[in-house]
Amino acid sequence: MKHPWYCRPVVHLDFSPLADALLQLDAGLRQAEDNPINELLRDGVIQRFEYSHELALKLMRRTLEEVFGDDVDKMAYNDVLRTAAERGLIHEVDRWFDYRVARNRTSHTYDAAIAATVFASARPFLIDARELLLRLNDLSDSTPA
Repeated sequence: MKHPWYCRPVVHLDFSPLADALLQLDAGLRQAEDNPINELLRDGVIQRFEYSHELALKLMRRTLEEVFGDDVDKMAYNDVLRTAAERGLIHEVDRWFDYRVARNRTSHTYDAAIAATVFASARPFLIDARELLLRLNDLSDSTPA
């Protein structure tokens, strides 16, 4: 990815926690998909989805701040996502809005139908979060330190 002149030099950002979380989410999804009636596995995937989502957002915010100089502390969640899309970190910003809704639904109430909906969001999120991770690593690798 070619980066605009306004990229700042990056202090090393460690993306390994997100990479590890995505590996765990993938492993959980594989097990849960092999045993779809196991609610414990499904619930574990939901927790891994929530944790991975939080890490993705945290690293997205740090990258926007440290690489591009964006003042993310004053941005609403949706504005962070829009800015990340403008900077080329994510595509399909509307899907990221949907992931936030799914993540918030599980933290406020427990319902089997909600759990099933959130579980269904985990696989597409994994794909998009892996794409984000690739872009973050590419940006980190190509930005002079």
